This record gives sequence, C-alpha cells and structure tokens, in this order.
Amino acid sequence: MENPVIIFGVNGIAKAAMEIYASHDVLVYGFLTEDKKLHKTEIGSVAVLGSPDDQGFLKLIGKKCEAFVADDDNSNRRDLVEMLNKKRKVQPTNAFHSRSFISDTVAIGHGNFVNAGAFIGAEAVVGNHCLIHSNAVIEHEAKVGDFAQIGAGAIINSGAIIEEGAFIGSGAIVISGVTIGANARVGAGSMVMSNVSEDQTVFGNPAQPIKS
Repeated sequence: MENPVIIFGVNGIAKAAMEIYASHDVLVYGFLTEDKKLHKTEIGSVAVLGSPDDQGFLKLIGKKCEAFVADDDNSNRRDLVEMLNKKRKVQPTNAFHSRSFISDTVAIGHGNFVNAGAFIGAEAVVGNHCLIHSNAVIEHEAKVGDFAQIGAGAIINSGAIIEEGAFIGSGAIVISGVTIGANARVGAGSMVMSNVSEDQTVFGNPAQPIKS
C-alpha cells in the first residue's frame, strides 16, 4: 500500500490498526470520530482530525488516502462502510498484522482486521469487514461471513461456517463442520459441537442456548 490511511474510530481496534500499519511502514494520516471532545487531540503522535462526515477529509479518500473502519459495533461499522461506498465509491482497506499468517490460497475480502498471531489456513474463505483478533485460528476450508467477529484465541475448525455478523467469543472452539448462524453469539470459552441458529446465543461446554 502506497497511500496513507485515515482510520475511522478511536477505540482499541483503531489503536491496534495504527500499530499494524506502522509495522508495514504505512503512514496513518489521522483518526476520525464523532466524539468532539477528542478532536484536535492525538493518539500516540497521530492527530484526531475531526468527524467521519467531515467533507474536507472524506474527499481525500480514494485519491490521496485509503480508509479503514475500526469500530467493533457491527451497526456502526456497517453505517460507515455504507457511507464510504456511497460517497467515495471505495471499500475500506485491510489491516493485516505482520505477525499473522494468511495462506496464499485464502479468499479474503475488504476491510478486514487480522491481529498478531492469527492464523488463516489453506482455502479458507473470509468475507468483508471481519474482526479477527490475536491468536485466533481459522482452519483450512472454514468460511467466515461479512462483519463476523472472531475473538482472541478462538478456534474455527476445518469446514466450519461462521455466517454474517456472528460473534465468536475469546477462546471458543467451533468443531469441524458446524455452522454458526447469522448474528448468533458464542460465549467466551465455549465448545460448540452442533449448529447454532440465526440470532441465537450459546455458552458452555458443550455450548447450550441461553434463554432470554
């Protein structure tokens, strides 16, 4: 990547993304956030420039700068991605840590965050705008849908399917061939041995549905 990056967000993912880009000698031009109290401050030595809808900075994206969306709230992330798609006709760039491993045969989309120690195996499929945290493992031929989140140290075994918007907690294990439905949630440390329905929340070993 030759162009600098503007990061949308200022939370932990934004700070981790800044370090990821620095590890690749990519300049972070600045941060954008709706929190006006943080405007004109700095994170590290990088300026918080203004709001995500500031046209003065938005007009740089797709020309002089790339964009990365760093927000772990799926609704916010979707809104920001949609805004960039419509107003700037661009997709956010990926942030892959230099100490992650992504097989040459992986099919991977746009706007993904892959932190240090993460492993994505042969012929796995990862969609767009996913958050894959430190030391997470996505084994060969597993599939991860758009806007999914895979927590630190979680293991997605071979052939498992994580559908769009699903959340897998830190240290959870999804057994080979299991499907986690769209927008489902798997609690931290859970062992998932059977399919999880759309919008369902499960927890435990073996994972069981949590009644609302």
